[in-house]
Amino acid sequence: MSRSVILDGMTTHLEFTPEIIEALNYERFYHPVPLVQRRMEVLWLKSHDLAHEQIAVLGHISETTMREYFQLYREGGIEGLKAMHFYRPESQLVQHVNSLEEYFRVNPPASIKQAQSEIERLTGIRRSETQVREFLKKTSFTLSQGRDDPGQSRPGGSRRLS
Repeated sequence: MSRSVILDGMTTHLEFTPEIIEALNYERFYHPVPLVQRRMEVLWLKSHDLAHEQIAVLGHISETTMREYFQLYREGGIEGLKAMHFYRPESQLVQHVNSLEEYFRVNPPASIKQAQSEIERLTGIRRSETQVREFLKKTSFTLSQGRDDPGQSRPGGSRRLS
């Protein structure tokens, strides 16, 4: 079965075989990601020849989003509808991990404040104490025992950030 849809100002045909319709029907209920379920539902509705306005209302989406789903399907089929691309920004400090690790191995900071100051001095990048703490946790750095940074002591005179 072929259904016409207008994408980028041009009419495009979407193909729906009985197997694809069955897969869309299954995934719209059983896929573990709710966004993918919604995409499957929208394409399943399209495969049943509903009007775009009605599909948008039933799918609780805008017509622009609906067209984006159609484009995903046209370019990648059902697997294209399942693809998830989340934006995860990377810290600017990541490019300095090796040099910071080397420096802190020789000169372990006694506190988060000291680590914050040293990171800014070495990289020119200023981060809040919370951001520095999270960065150090992710990179497995430890603090030497310090008076101004309370917490649980670890054997060996250093504390792991928690």
